[in-house]
Amino acid sequence: MERFGASFLVAGVVTFFLGFFLQGVMPMLTLRNVPVATVEEIAADVPDSFRELAEDYPEEFARSFGEPAPASFARALRQGKALYVAEGCWHCHSQFVRPVSGEELRFGPVSTPDEYQNEMHLPHLFGTRRVGPDLIRESGVHSNDWQMAHLYDPRSVAPYSVMPGYPWFFDEARRPTERALALVAYLQWLGSWVDPAPRPGG
Repeated sequence: MERFGASFLVAGVVTFFLGFFLQGVMPMLTLRNVPVATVEEIAADVPDSFRELAEDYPEEFARSFGEPAPASFARALRQGKALYVAEGCWHCHSQFVRPVSGEELRFGPVSTPDEYQNEMHLPHLFGTRRVGPDLIRESGVHSNDWQMAHLYDPRSVAPYSVMPGYPWFFDEARRPTERALALVAYLQWLGSWVDPAPRPGG
């Protein structure tokens, strides 16, 4: 009996190290030379949606980010993603259109690896649930004003939404704070790398 126990122990240890090598070390060796764009490279081309935030909310934008320039856009992206993670948005909104269950009919083409080759997608926010729509290509689906209204009171623009409101992202006059501007800038960036097209079914 002890002989079998020792065999199982050895087999378990060998299997552990084999799995560690195949799933931990091999991907790093294989992917270490894949180029990953920095936030500064992403932000070099300031999108219209960020300039429109400056036009729509001039005082708030100037106070938070100054002018719509690459440096301020990079800062807004970093802050927006940090808020997206901190507020738990990724629990209900995935950022990965999977090749199953006809997801491409709801959210567009299945996600491809090149969409994630930048610092803004590290770590990946693939998500696990479909409580809300997938947001990997949210850019241009809705206007900045819609995003702001949805952030303040989701049911004002999506009557059947189960998403909670985020009124603390706004001041007493219901004007967006820096946090709201940064989060909307981040959401409007998601998917800006593909040609804008309406989301299927929505």
